[in-house]
Amino acid sequence: MIDHSSCREKTDVELVGMSLENSDHFLCLSNRYEDKLLRYIMRISKFSREDASDVLQDVFIKTYFNLNGFDKELQFSSWVYRIAHNETISAIRKKVARPSVNLDVGDIEKFGESFDMTKEIDNTFDRKMIDEALSRLDEKYREVLVLRFLDEKDYVEISDILKKPVSTVGNLILRGKKLFREEYEKLTINAKS
Repeated sequence: MIDHSSCREKTDVELVGMSLENSDHFLCLSNRYEDKLLRYIMRISKFSREDASDVLQDVFIKTYFNLNGFDKELQFSSWVYRIAHNETISAIRKKVARPSVNLDVGDIEKFGESFDMTKEIDNTFDRKMIDEALSRLDEKYREVLVLRFLDEKDYVEISDILKKPVSTVGNLILRGKKLFREEYEKLTINAKS
């Protein structure tokens, strides 16, 4: 029987090695990333919690079966986020619906602060407009904005997750912020008329 309380003291790389020796240790890794990945999946897909949990299950299965291929020179978090990204995009394509975003109140406040909009988002109506504005963005902009401003990933980690050059990530974030602001302003103007 594994003492999972000792998992907190281990690094991701140590847990990967331990999981390869004894599969019971994989539970430590999945517990460590479960909430973060579930929020990420819900944010970029607008899946219900139940559907996002199904995708997350697929993420952990794929992660477990590919542990031998994990390069210990890389960050495990980037690697598992990349798997989550791919599985989510695959699930979105299967649903064929244009995804929108599923943000909670804390996400809205974080996003508003990132775009200097905090004073503008003090009610439920504004939160809905932020959800809608983010949902209207092309997937490539939405995912970089979610990773940068909600999951607080740096450019290098986003580059690892999306398999794009850091310069491209920077350009996508810059363009995504501009497009988000435009969509938000259009919604605000339409709501006032």
